[in-house]
Amino acid sequence: MSKTLLLMRHAKSSWDDLTLDDFDRPLNARGQKAAPRMGGYIESNGLIPDLVVCSTARRTCETWKLMQKSIGDEVQSKMMKSLYLASPSQLLRVIHRVPDGIGRLLVIAHNPGIQELAVRLEARSDDERTRAQPSEVHAKFPTAALAILSVDARSWSETAYGQAQLVDFVRPRQLR
Repeated sequence: MSKTLLLMRHAKSSWDDLTLDDFDRPLNARGQKAAPRMGGYIESNGLIPDLVVCSTARRTCETWKLMQKSIGDEVQSKMMKSLYLASPSQLLRVIHRVPDGIGRLLVIAHNPGIQELAVRLEARSDDERTRAQPSEVHAKFPTAALAILSVDARSWSETAYGQAQLVDFVRPRQLR
């Protein structure tokens, strides 16, 4: 049995007010357009999560709130301060605590942690690792991008580096 893990970086944030703490930065106009577009993609592709875990930073909360317009309010969500600028190992510890009854999990967090987690989870053959071209996730993980991974595990606690298959990598600019 496999699980579906959706890893998303928050949408584009604003740097207009330099007096704001990083944690408190809102989305800019581009981010406000990208987040619902990504929510629409998730909904139209049958990827609605059973659970969303989201950083409590303003830009991640706003990303999720705008996505909910397409995905729906009935999706269970958990806001977690520990996801703010979390490392891959911190993110993985959160995933390990997800109940086994959850089949599809969406994590909305920050770079570099979210990208590094996707890279580390992705199973690649030795041949793929030695090629000059890295996978799309290795190259760049732009704001509001979504990595869709299939995790070969019965339990979220079994999720380990090198164990997932990258199913798709979607950027908001692809969805115009």
